[in-house]
Amino acid sequence: MEGKTNQSQKILNAAYKCISTKGYANVSLRDIANEAGVVLSQLNYYFGNKEGLFAEVIKMMINKYLHEINEALDIGETARDKMSSLIKFFKEMLNNNPELFRLLYDLTGLAIWSSSFSSLLRNLFNEISNMIEEKILNKSNLNDNVTNYSSKSVARMILGAMFGTAIQVILDSDEGDISDALNAVQIIFE
Repeated sequence: MEGKTNQSQKILNAAYKCISTKGYANVSLRDIANEAGVVLSQLNYYFGNKEGLFAEVIKMMINKYLHEINEALDIGETARDKMSSLIKFFKEMLNNNPELFRLLYDLTGLAIWSSSFSSLLRNLFNEISNMIEEKILNKSNLNDNVTNYSSKSVARMILGAMFGTAIQVILDSDEGDISDALNAVQIIFE
C-alpha cells in the first residue's frame, strides 16, 4: 500500500508542477506522466481522468495552504498584528511561490465552468474568509466606514483585495506599488 501512496503522491507533485508552470489548458496527461516518470495508464489508474487528477491537486494545495494561512493568522495578539502577519504571508508566497497563485487563478477560471472545481474552490475561499473573520475581524474594532457591513462581507472583501493584488503582482513587476497595495488592506483598522 505504501508504494501506491508514494506513486500517487509522485503523480500529484508532478501534476502540480506542470499545471503551475504551464497552466491547465497547456498540460496534457502525457506531460504529467513524463514529469512523474510513470506510464500514462497509471494516471488513469490512480485518478480516473484529467479532471479527477486536477481535483486531487486542488485538494492537496488546499490542505497545505489552509494550514499555512491558519498559522500566519495565529501570529500576533491584536487584529492589526494578525492582519500584518497575513499580509506578510501573502508577500512571501508571491516572492517564493508565485506558481501557487498562477495555479489558483487558472483553477478559479476553470471553476466557473466545472461544478467539481467550483465546489472545491468555493470551499477554499469560504475557509479562508472564515479564518479571517474568526481570527481577525471578530477580535477587532473596525473603522466606522466598515461597521455597517457584516464581518463575513468584510472578510470576503479582504480576501478579494489580497488575491486581486496578488494577480497584479504576477502581471506587473513594479513591486513597490504592489507592496503598498497589500499594506493598504489594513486601512479598515484605522
